[in-house]
Amino acid sequence: MNNQWSVIGPKYRVLDCTIRDGGLINDHQFSLEFVRAVYNANVSAGIDYMEIGYKNSRNMFSVETNGCWKFCQEEDLRRAVGENPSKIKLSCMIDAAKSDWKTDVLPKQQSPLDMIRVAFYDYQIEEALQMIDDAFNKGYEVSANLMAVTTVEEKTLDSILERLCKSPVSVFVIVDSFGFISLAQMEYLTRKYVAYASSVQKEVGVHAHNNMQLAYANTLTAARLGATRLDATIGGLGRGAGNCPMELLAGSINPSNYDLRPIYHCLENHVFPLREKIEWGPYPEFNMTGQNNVHPRAAIAARKNPDTRDRYTSFYDNLKGQSKAKN
Repeated sequence: MNNQWSVIGPKYRVLDCTIRDGGLINDHQFSLEFVRAVYNANVSAGIDYMEIGYKNSRNMFSVETNGCWKFCQEEDLRRAVGENPSKIKLSCMIDAAKSDWKTDVLPKQQSPLDMIRVAFYDYQIEEALQMIDDAFNKGYEVSANLMAVTTVEEKTLDSILERLCKSPVSVFVIVDSFGFISLAQMEYLTRKYVAYASSVQKEVGVHAHNNMQLAYANTLTAARLGATRLDATIGGLGRGAGNCPMELLAGSINPSNYDLRPIYHCLENHVFPLREKIEWGPYPEFNMTGQNNVHPRAAIAARKNPDTRDRYTSFYDNLKGQSKAKN
């Protein structure tokens, strides 16, 4: 009976982005022990990819206030994973306008990384295409992560997807940056992305946020409709409301392929103990920013301030007031 309800397909591959997305909560101040624990759990569980952080610019972001996983220099990567003798593939994310990608992304033979994920907004498509070409020419598998897709006009989205089809990128990722996407919207977007990607033998991925408590459901919806690259984090650890929980996803996608015990061990001994210092999850403030299709920065700020945390009515009024002012 259980297997009957599992989402099973030979091409599904799961990517863990616990360190990269989770680092947005604590400025990537994860200990080496913590990163190794997440890496070892993913390796033991049989997870396909692990995103170990960003390669953001040290000229734009402070090395004093941000941990090394914000920058992922090669010596730090090797301190954590050596040359990655395992089967898991390692990735880093580079942001348009925030990364010195020409110099910081080394040729593949000089790095333990396997994939570069290029993150960009719609107005950054020109730089994104250059970043994709650069990473591909250096020997990496490349993913295109168009952020905040729910704010992109239809004709602009079609134009971007058409241009990505002509690029050497391997994967188009549906990124629900604000946790706004409903199941119906995810179905629509997945069909659109898959139509473009399949026409040129590329794949579709999904990166969901849990503001509306739909990250898991949206990920399974996308998988059912043809998305094959699926993001998750252990314990849902991630910015604001968090992400699709790995322990749920890996138990539903090709469940016989993944061993959940190492994931739960990491959750128990490393991830959930972080709640003593930092918080994440679908608190009401994040529900509201998700419902209004806006960045969760206001909710993050409200949760950090003891004077505004859990003051849901005033947060709602302020959010609605800002929305009216924009209109």
